[in-house]
Amino acid sequence: MQPYLTAERTQSQTLSSNSSKQVRIAYFIMAHHKPDVFREMFQKIYTRDQFYLIHLDRKAKPEVIEEIQMYIIQFPNVYLLESMNIVSGGFSMIQAELNAMEYLLNVNHDWDYFINLSGEDFPLKSQEIIRRFLTAQNGRNYLFYYDQKFFRPDTLKRIQNHFTELTHKISSYIYKREFMEGVIPYIGGKWFILTRETCSFLTNNKDVMNFEDYYLHTFLPAESFFQTVLMNTTFSDIIVNDDKRAVIEKNFFNKDQNINTLITALKSGNHLFIRKVSQKTTQSLLDYIDESYHLPLQEIDEVERELKRNNRQDN
Repeated sequence: MQPYLTAERTQSQTLSSNSSKQVRIAYFIMAHHKPDVFREMFQKIYTRDQFYLIHLDRKAKPEVIEEIQMYIIQFPNVYLLESMNIVSGGFSMIQAELNAMEYLLNVNHDWDYFINLSGEDFPLKSQEIIRRFLTAQNGRNYLFYYDQKFFRPDTLKRIQNHFTELTHKISSYIYKREFMEGVIPYIGGKWFILTRETCSFLTNNKDVMNFEDYYLHTFLPAESFFQTVLMNTTFSDIIVNDDKRAVIEKNFFNKDQNINTLITALKSGNHLFIRKVSQKTTQSLLDYIDESYHLPLQEIDEVERELKRNNRQDN
């Protein structure tokens, strides 16, 4: 397949694992409630030599905004992105992330990776371990992706219909349209780890604006925009089909057997973060996270795992 877009290869796109210099991360955190959960997570990921950009949803309660703002003001390497109204299912989340990439690219030249988090995420490993892992894998992007036509045809109506994002919701008025010519649509998840060069491409390449213009009027573009852009470019060669996130599903709460299953999965994987942490999270899971926080990651051959996943999908 010929890439829809071309991106000039840069040195960082050639994978290098022998660099002695540890990578630095720029974190982008989107929060709108639960300041206590946010604060606990932030304390785990904070270091003085990295960069942190916070977005507080314009719909958040004033007391939540004030509490988080008063907390982060003490850290000199923490920045606050201009607040947007994030509409569930709309393009506003993508726009906030593109704004964040551009902001962080301009604020400092010394970070290597961009990681997006929600206010309810939590690191499974220390910053030392996470940075050591990304240093060894330097040059790879991490996000889930699937060929949308073949593996998620039930979701094609999200991109084949024209949707309009209103102030607080998506308009019920929709109409059909043709998808982008010569582009293969992909779908995945909202969470990713991207190299600096990838962020620069996404925010500076004029052809990416064609994707923005189209996906502006799709439903749930946060699960497909970045996948579709990057998989239709030469960046597809450096994507690992994994966002490095585990998720606490609602049915895990207060069910020891399911929690044990989740913990078993965490022990055999190499996730870096876990999602949906709250005051309701089972204590046994929190204990496991605390006990394993400084333990080394499992050594997993990601190329071999990718080939196995592709074989399962092809069958």
